[in-house]
Amino acid sequence: MWNKAIEDAVDKIRTNINRFGTRFPHVSEDGAYLMNDNDDWTNGFWSGMLWLCYEYTGDEEFRLAASRTVEDFRRRFEKKTVLDHHDIGFLYSLSSKAQWIVDKDESGRQLTLQAADHLLKRWRPEGGYIQAWGPEGDEKEGGRIIIDCLMNLPLLFWAGQQTGDPEYYQIAAMQADKSRRYLVRGDDSSYHTFFFDPKTGEPIGGATHQGYTNGSTWTRGQAWGVYGFALAYRYTQNPVYLETSKRMARYFLERLPEDYVAYWDFNAPVTDGTSRDSSASAIVAAGLQELIGHMDKDDQERTYFEQGVMKSMTSLVQNYSTISENTEGLLKHGSYHVRGGLSPDDYMIWGDYFYLEALIRLENGGRGYWYER
Repeated sequence: MWNKAIEDAVDKIRTNINRFGTRFPHVSEDGAYLMNDNDDWTNGFWSGMLWLCYEYTGDEEFRLAASRTVEDFRRRFEKKTVLDHHDIGFLYSLSSKAQWIVDKDESGRQLTLQAADHLLKRWRPEGGYIQAWGPEGDEKEGGRIIIDCLMNLPLLFWAGQQTGDPEYYQIAAMQADKSRRYLVRGDDSSYHTFFFDPKTGEPIGGATHQGYTNGSTWTRGQAWGVYGFALAYRYTQNPVYLETSKRMARYFLERLPEDYVAYWDFNAPVTDGTSRDSSASAIVAAGLQELIGHMDKDDQERTYFEQGVMKSMTSLVQNYSTISENTEGLLKHGSYHVRGGLSPDDYMIWGDYFYLEALIRLENGGRGYWYER
């Protein structure tokens, strides 16, 4: 099943190279991807998919296409095009860092280190956190952290390994600690975002930007926590991160509907029209495989998590994928921003990326580009 799904995905991605040209897919509308000129937080996922396809097939066409995207990310960095946010890791881990991991291209390594330095500039020592959005001093966004940032921290951990400079590691670990304390609730659910007084660091309270309510659990946010804390454990070997990933994974799996693919928020009322978020389940499927890799073989929960991966991925392939369809996307019924009215209920490029990463992990033990191999 996994091989068939991967081969189908590879064929679609090969066709999309010519379809997309120099532009980057974001979310879809009426069955076709909306494209942009590399100015959104999502653009690294297309680059990452090309690198995954190159590693899987050895086809030079994918390497050349992936390398072209890295050059575009170089231009984006030089021009500082919409980089005033925390999602630098999503952009550069899956593009230039992937190029370094796969090709050992020194220019890719240097660009990635520059990107890590740029992310460090978002550290606010007064509050002790990485500011998610907006410039320093922004009255609205100055005190905000977001659970998504856990997936940007591997960029800093990696930079610390590459340079030997402890500052990268220390800031990444402090952000992970703050996220664990304030974004993860006592029942193992999560806030999407949390606010602090930007001058004193005093905690103000949890909220949401994309979830159902401030007190609800946005499923994609929970998914970022499952994967992000597992990656933090890989870099630090701090057992509290591994336990937090397990707790969040349990919460996610225990609340899935019968077909094992998440709705967009665990607290949203379920009706015939309630949106799914297949991308959240794809993220968790990849994240669970990272988590399982760190668990002892005699850990009683290991089998439970392994079964969770199999059930979710089987459902994604059989019920949500576009296998044998003439489409641009790989995974149907993703959700972008339901609360904000921006949810086309179709392909999301991050959903496609994590679906492909999870498939390749299952098929041959491959990895994404969150860490060195």
